[in-house]
Amino acid sequence: MGRVFVAGSINMDVVATADRHPRVGETVAGRQVLYFPGGKGANQAVAASRLGARTTLIGRLGKDSFGGELKAFLGDQGIDLGYLQETNEAHTGTAIITVAAADNTIIVIPGANALVGPDDVSVVPMLKGDVAVSQFEIPLPTITAFFRRAREAGVVTVLNPAPAQKMSGELLSLVDILVLNETELGFLAGVELSDSDEAARMFDVARQLQARQDQTICVTLGKRGVLALAGREEFAVPGRAVKAVDTTGAGDCFVGALAAQLAEGVALRAALTFANAAAAISVQRMGAGPSMPTAAEVAAGLGSG
Repeated sequence: MGRVFVAGSINMDVVATADRHPRVGETVAGRQVLYFPGGKGANQAVAASRLGARTTLIGRLGKDSFGGELKAFLGDQGIDLGYLQETNEAHTGTAIITVAAADNTIIVIPGANALVGPDDVSVVPMLKGDVAVSQFEIPLPTITAFFRRAREAGVVTVLNPAPAQKMSGELLSLVDILVLNETELGFLAGVELSDSDEAARMFDVARQLQARQDQTICVTLGKRGVLALAGREEFAVPGRAVKAVDTTGAGDCFVGALAAQLAEGVALRAALTFANAAAAISVQRMGAGPSMPTAAEVAAGLGSG
């Protein structure tokens, strides 16, 4: 069984809940403020670790109270923190999140995440059978260096290009599995897409984006499920109907669960079905990192439908 190596962001999520989102210039009364471990890198690592994968997180924290709390939380999840660095140069990454009617808005202040550099990922001991995961909350040159090293070692690379930004052709060509939603797909391909577009159109756009003939592109569509373009093969994984209370971290749960399954040697379609079920469980709970399910919970969910 391989390991999962996640190079990515670590944030403290400061979550304000309210009955509705304020309009520009408006103040609304909130219900409560909550503090949750988050950051796309940390969330994906927590998801993978809780689902049984041996998981290493590469990233940076500030030497502040949020940093101390996050390090303790991540250690409690069984994640290897040997490649985690603490710095005086910046504060710990922070996300300000408002949640109303199960939808969220997010402002991310990178802090120490912006200092994760190529040297941070150059010493990580990856081996064939492992899975390397990253996302766009650390500098793109660092991700490129990480994936270049992973590909040299025969390691599967999984990229979640969120928050969406333009990337180099070199970085895209280093990605084995690209996991993104319809908005991110449209942005990267330079076309307008919405979650109501037909699957055929999504596949056409994904095909335009493919950097290699053997590259897999997975488009996550929330309750509509997942579309996968695996090389030349197209298939869909149906969505799961659940009552969502907080969608924060659902995409990260999906990516972490997918990585954990791939590290176990599970075939792509089965891995995507498992990841979809894991994400459906996560949206029924508050918070990002703390909402990630265990393997037993996902197995029970798959058994019930």
